[in-house]
Amino acid sequence: MRLRIFSGRTLRDKKTKKETNDMSELSNGNFCWNELITSDTEGAKTFYTSLFGWETSVMDMGGMEYTMFNIAGAPEGPEGMAGGMMQAPMPEAPIAWVSYVLVEDVGASLAKAVALGATMIKDVTELPMGTMAVFSDPQGAILALWKKKPCPGE
Repeated sequence: MRLRIFSGRTLRDKKTKKETNDMSELSNGNFCWNELITSDTEGAKTFYTSLFGWETSVMDMGGMEYTMFNIAGAPEGPEGMAGGMMQAPMPEAPIAWVSYVLVEDVGASLAKAVALGATMIKDVTELPMGTMAVFSDPQGAILALWKKKPCPGE
């Protein structure tokens, strides 16, 4: 199964100029996911479902609940996903929408970001669908790094 992104809409790969809605076809350096980190998941569900008409579904991510925002009326599965949401992992974690950028090597990219003045927020973490890390840049903007695990048959 290929992971579709941004609710079935197409994106233009910044490197190849190709339009796609399949994450596996995007080049490294492209934005690929949006995620809300919040201290109040129930309040955020109420706000965003009321604002955009999104629907929600909850996934168990190994001891942590992860909420998917889905476009109402869109096909079920990855094509209908608008983004994700999770409870802030620690009380001091900033509350924000975080964008993810595809990279070839999460650890090397995080190390380079830190060498350039970034502050690591979350070290390299293996998840069922891929590898991630989060940092804030020298001005304080938060960004996440992502490398998708290959799907069977890729």
